[in-house]
Amino acid sequence: MPRRIDIEITSVNGEVATWRAAGARLPKGVVNVSLLPPGAAVGTTYRADAEQYMEGLEIVAVLPAKSASPLDPHNERLTLIPGAAPSTDVTVTYAPKGRGPRRGDAREERRPRREGGPSRPREGGPSRPREGGPSRPREHRSDAPPRSGEAPATRAPRARDERSRDERSGGDHGASERSSSRRGDARARTPRPTVPAASTVHRNAFLAQLAPEQLAVAEQLLRGGMLAVRSAVEEQNRNALVQGRPTVDPLTIERIAEDLLGRTNVAAWKDRAATALAAPRGQLRLRELRAVVTAAKTITLDDEARGQLKELQATLSARIEALRARWIERIEAAVRAADAVTALQLVADPPDFSTQLSAELATKVIDVVSAALSADQDPARWREIVTLAAATTIRRTIKPTGIPDDEESRALAHRDAGAIPALATLLGIKVPPPPPLARPRRRVSSARPS
Repeated sequence: MPRRIDIEITSVNGEVATWRAAGARLPKGVVNVSLLPPGAAVGTTYRADAEQYMEGLEIVAVLPAKSASPLDPHNERLTLIPGAAPSTDVTVTYAPKGRGPRRGDAREERRPRREGGPSRPREGGPSRPREGGPSRPREHRSDAPPRSGEAPATRAPRARDERSRDERSGGDHGASERSSSRRGDARARTPRPTVPAASTVHRNAFLAQLAPEQLAVAEQLLRGGMLAVRSAVEEQNRNALVQGRPTVDPLTIERIAEDLLGRTNVAAWKDRAATALAAPRGQLRLRELRAVVTAAKTITLDDEARGQLKELQATLSARIEALRARWIERIEAAVRAADAVTALQLVADPPDFSTQLSAELATKVIDVVSAALSADQDPARWREIVTLAAATTIRRTIKPTGIPDDEESRALAHRDAGAIPALATLLGIKVPPPPPLARPRRRVSSARPS
């Protein structure tokens, strides 16, 4: 289906005229002069119907530019007539904020005073002494029967209800609200680091240098590689056969795509590298940074890309060294505290696949773990240490000093005797063969085929 665009004539040469999108450099192409209105000149802007193909845009029809509409000679313009302002027939008065006076106060004010007797004082105000004795302060009796026409009094005041509700909810409700508000204020004051958006500078610069017949092919390459180009050609030829239009040669498009593939991959990698370099410190995962560095091995880099690769490699090395130093510090702290569980957990989880434990530090960890695997150790903790030790690379050098006297511990020792040969010696059995190495699960590659 054609789409409407505005084109500007840039040159006229015989029966062919060149054009470009009005106000831009791209897209651009040629159009037959016979499609242009009479008197076409350079710089004139027209409306055009264009078809999008793999080779570029093809102009199928040219129409004059839009002109200003006439001044409504037949009085056909719609006019909005404002209506009369609505009259206010109802007056609404809102009650003031607050609880207002008590019902008893208004009732006491309306009640007339008895002649010759003292007036009944209002609650909360000064009271006059009665004749014949001192006056007593008026108390609210929750067990008194209600008067006629009055609702029964609530047994517990509002403050007591709120206090009991807080006690039932398990703590000071006001304190929890204050703590939550403080946490919300702290989160609001702490600025969140912003991750920059993916860069498109290099691919835009690459696309701006291409001819119209190469532009659509390069866009498909950036979208999905050679597979996307082939799929687009098949879909275009299928639609052309249905509509009775000529088809394109897939081999020609593939040759164009093969010529552009190298430069397209370099532009895409430069944008990935620029995004990784512009990311704030700590916001880019180590796995993503390593993926960008590894992807550079599959393409041919230019000078600018080589400079980006050096910066990325330096950043990656610095982050790995920092993680290794922190990992070694934590292992040494666990060894000083004789914490065998934490030491084994850290040994089994290095920060990088190429990180190895030094011989000196491995000896210290082995001594701590061997001392913890004694007969007087808590059976549950002994089993936990054995399970962790069997999953590390130092398992065959660990020398337990004893086995707790319970069935679960002895069953676990029988099971892991192949991984920790010293357990077989304590059990008095032959050392079984070591367990097979766990094969790493094959990861499904997420890279797009090219």
